[in-house]
Amino acid sequence: EVPSPTPLPTSTDDETTADETTGTEKPELEKDDVKWTSLFNGKNLDGWKNTEFGGEGEITVEKEQLILDMGTPLSGVNYTGKIPKINYEVELDAMRVTGTDFFCGLTFPVKKDPCSLIIGGWGGGVMGLSSLNGQDASENETTNYMEFKNGQWYHIRLRVLDDRITAWIDGKEIVDQDITDREISVRIEVELSMPFGFATFETKAAL
Repeated sequence: EVPSPTPLPTSTDDETTADETTGTEKPELEKDDVKWTSLFNGKNLDGWKNTEFGGEGEITVEKEQLILDMGTPLSGVNYTGKIPKINYEVELDAMRVTGTDFFCGLTFPVKKDPCSLIIGGWGGGVMGLSSLNGQDASENETTNYMEFKNGQWYHIRLRVLDDRITAWIDGKEIVDQDITDREISVRIEVELSMPFGFATFETKAAL
């Protein structure tokens, strides 16, 4: 049984976005006219489709959670609606239910190019962007490490600007990368996740 995410605090020290639960601006951000759009209704797969990697696990909705069953090796889901290409943020809660590798491979657009934020890859603890100048998340300057526990929720936040990609886990910054004059791409294994989708590797995940 997959536990529900722990409710998030109403604000954090570096909070610069709207409240993700209500979709309304936080008081300190009203002047910025920030608005959130929910991509997942918590009821069914409207707006999403199974990524046909070959060997992918089943995609279901349980307890308002998107469940990606374990694939051999990849499972994934693609968003079918419209998404921005630059100057946006994404927030979600993600959990590795079973398995030992990445439970959140988020592929997203950066203008005309795709990129992926990998959480828990290369045996379970690597985080970073794939790829920068042809180097993946395990070998470029965004490489970071963290111990992830199965059955525990992690709050992931991604910001994509013209010249910078920044990411946080549970409010802690894990990526802050200047992308000026950098070649941005994705690994061939997750090209089917483009332009916006999630993938897992030999892992069952809840989002």
